[in-house]
Order: sequence, then C-alpha cells, then structure tokens
Amino acid sequence: MEKDQQQTEPTVLKRLAHLLGTAVKNWRLEIPEKFGKGYCYGFVFNKHIRMLIFNYELHEDLAVENPDLNATAGTILFKFQNIFPETETLPAGKYSKVTPSVLIATKSLSTEAVIPIHTNTATINIEVDAGYLNSLFPLSEKSPALQSLLQHTQPLFFEQMIYPSLQKIVDEIVSAPVDEVFKLFFMRIKAEELVCRLLMELEKRDTQQLYALNNNDIQTIYKVKAQILEHLEIPPLIKDLALSAGMSPTKLKRLFKQIFGSSIFNYYQQFRMKEAAFLLKEKKLSVADTGYKLGFTNLSHFSTVFKDHIGMKPKQYSQS
Repeated sequence: MEKDQQQTEPTVLKRLAHLLGTAVKNWRLEIPEKFGKGYCYGFVFNKHIRMLIFNYELHEDLAVENPDLNATAGTILFKFQNIFPETETLPAGKYSKVTPSVLIATKSLSTEAVIPIHTNTATINIEVDAGYLNSLFPLSEKSPALQSLLQHTQPLFFEQMIYPSLQKIVDEIVSAPVDEVFKLFFMRIKAEELVCRLLMELEKRDTQQLYALNNNDIQTIYKVKAQILEHLEIPPLIKDLALSAGMSPTKLKRLFKQIFGSSIFNYYQQFRMKEAAFLLKEKKLSVADTGYKLGFTNLSHFSTVFKDHIGMKPKQYSQS
C-alpha cells in the first residue's frame, strides 16, 4: 500500500519536502514552523491528470527544480486563486485581487524549469493532458475557444470567474472530511468535475477567432485590468488604455475579451457593481452615496445597472 501511495505523490512535492527537511505523508506536506506555516497537498491521479493544493506562508521565497518539465509540456493548467476562505475578504475596492477565479493556460505559457515557492500562496493547480481531454469531445461540436485550447496548437490563456456552484466543489476539495481510503478517488472525481464545468463555461464564449498569446501580451492586459479596477468611479476610455498599453485599440479590445470573455466596459461595469454591493451591504452606505461614490450622476441609471448585474434594485439589496 505504501509503495502504491508513493507513486501518486508528485515528485516536485517530495523535492519541496526534502528542501524543508520534512516528508510527505498521505499526500500532505506540513510546513515546518521554522520555515512558516500551512500545508501543501499533491496528487498524481493517473498519467493524464494531477493536482497540487498550496495554502501556506513562508518566511522567505524558495525555488524548487521542476522534475516534471518535459512530462507536463503537453498539458493544460487550471490555476484556482482566491478560493480559500481566509483570502476572500479584503478592503473595498480590491476586487481585482480577491475575486475567486481560475486561470486556464496552455503549458507553453506557464512551464518553468524552476517552480517559485512564494512566501504566501493559496491556490489549487490542476494539470490535465490536452490530448486526453481532446479525445473526450466530438471535434465538430466544440466552440472555437474550446477547440483551440484542447488541440493545444497555439499558446492560449483565459481567466474565468468562479461562480457559487464551482466554489462549492472547491470547498469540498479543501475541507470535506474524507477517509484516507477514499481520499485519492474523491479528489480525482472533484478535480475532473471542476475541469468539466470550466470547459462548459469556455464553450459558451462567443469568440470566433483566437490569437496566439505571449507572456508580454498577458502582462500588458493584466496591467490594463488593474488600471480599470483601480478607479471604479471613472469609466474606462479605450484610447487612453490603448496608449498606456502600447497597443492599438483593436488589439487591446480583442485580447482583453479573449482572456476574460467580456468586453472592457462590461468587465468594468461588473466589478463596479460588485463594489456597489459591498458598499451597500457591508459599509452601510445609502443608495445615493454609493451611486455618487462610483461616478454615477443619475441615480435612476445606477439603479438600472445595479439590477442588471445583481438581480435587484440597490435599495432592495441593502435591506435583504
């Protein structure tokens, strides 16, 4: 039994354990107190899919050689972030950092010979063989986004927000009490369920043509995202954002929608309404104060936009 279990533990997790002077037990690595606190879980379910769960704080950054570099070159990475309870609540106006989301990337954009182990990490990484996933779906029935991702013919990167039913699965992975006998089986089922539901969301995206991305493009688009969300009271101007990004307005809009699945303005408006909901419910601001704080001069328009995104009028929401 011990031999079989060892074969299901990722080599990179064992290397981290060795670096910290400890060992992996039942797929779990506890961070020794002298290095920090927290834990890591690692599962190799089979040759097609594996999962790493990181939730720790270290006193200083470390670097671990990635022994699986060549073995994982043809995989798709699903990286869940801001999904642990203690990382979800931060001050108002910081939704760009705390909204639960998942990054979906072809391995060509994320593979490194050395894996950085940062001082504060709370993520779940699922790696799946692209060929295995591609074989599960009829080619003719795939959307362009799904088809391009699974065929793994160009560097692609998407971000998908995590909705409540997805968060529920994540919560089960993180905290559901499961006997060790069933742990590996349970985790594999949950990992596959997450991947399936995320592919279902990508299938809904209406992008007809996908463009190969590079790390510089991705970094630029994320800087634009940060600009947009830094001042939610100011509607974004495409020409100003494009100038700042060093891109044409057409390329900026195209790549932004490809990564986030939404236009720049719709994305901005979505986070603007999240902030409005936070101010109304948590900060107890009035509807008028909230609307004006977020740049609305017409409170009737604010009420309409809020209902479109949240599902009820601001006043009703604040009293719910």
